[in-house]
Amino acid sequence: MNSDAHATGHPALVAHTRDADRAQLPARRSTDRPAQPWRRAQDPPRATVSLVVPARNEARNIPWVFEQIPDCVDEVILVDGDSSDATVHMATLCLPTVRHVRQSGPGKGNALRTGFLAATGDYIVMMDADGSMTPGEIPHYLHFLDNGYDFVKGSRFIAGGGSLDITRLRRLGNRVLLAAVNLLYHASLTDLCYGFCAFRRSFLDDLDLHSSGFEIETEMVAHALRSGLRIAEVPSLELPRRSGRSNLHAISDGRRVLRTLLSERPGAGSAARSPRSAG
Repeated sequence: MNSDAHATGHPALVAHTRDADRAQLPARRSTDRPAQPWRRAQDPPRATVSLVVPARNEARNIPWVFEQIPDCVDEVILVDGDSSDATVHMATLCLPTVRHVRQSGPGKGNALRTGFLAATGDYIVMMDADGSMTPGEIPHYLHFLDNGYDFVKGSRFIAGGGSLDITRLRRLGNRVLLAAVNLLYHASLTDLCYGFCAFRRSFLDDLDLHSSGFEIETEMVAHALRSGLRIAEVPSLELPRRSGRSNLHAISDGRRVLRTLLSERPGAGSAARSPRSAG
């Protein structure tokens, strides 16, 4: 019938056939876009991305890291911790547009805070310069920021993640500290002591960072939880450091992380101030 109707060209038959064809199509929702819009919708402007990389004597690792930085990164900030090797020179050779800033004091925490203040992007991504984190994973972090999350952290212990570098002692310490943060902050995180994170720069004041050492990664998570930020975890694969020795000290840094969790937990500040008020 349909072919005869279109062949004859009779207006009534053609209209009836078109109505029948439309009846076979799935019902449209009110939120669906028009099938043939008169005007093409304009995509919202893409958020700009700053990558902050703290480094100290990482000249041999910088080339591997920098050559894998994806195009979605708009600026790279290398925070140099008074390197005695060619870290800064190597970074400039690998990426002439890199911004080099010198940290104002010792420690990874100071380096990250220096880099965060220098960043100009809408999103800030932080990662290490030793080759243990893969820049190719950055788009996964940005995906969650683009879809409403405020703070995104990598996890080695969810499906798709893993570690080729963690020792038994570090794994045990991470489990203990993870249990502490989930208990104290009523959270359900799967990883804590891992510094591959991304967040909206507009929430930098809410993160209220003061730590100078490795515990800054824990301080960021604790303050994000305490401030009610929308947090997402993405799978990440931790690789072995490509060369050189790590500055991480599992036991002493673990103690500093635990002190940070206890001192920054919700209600800890008011509890500490109450005796002074009574006096």
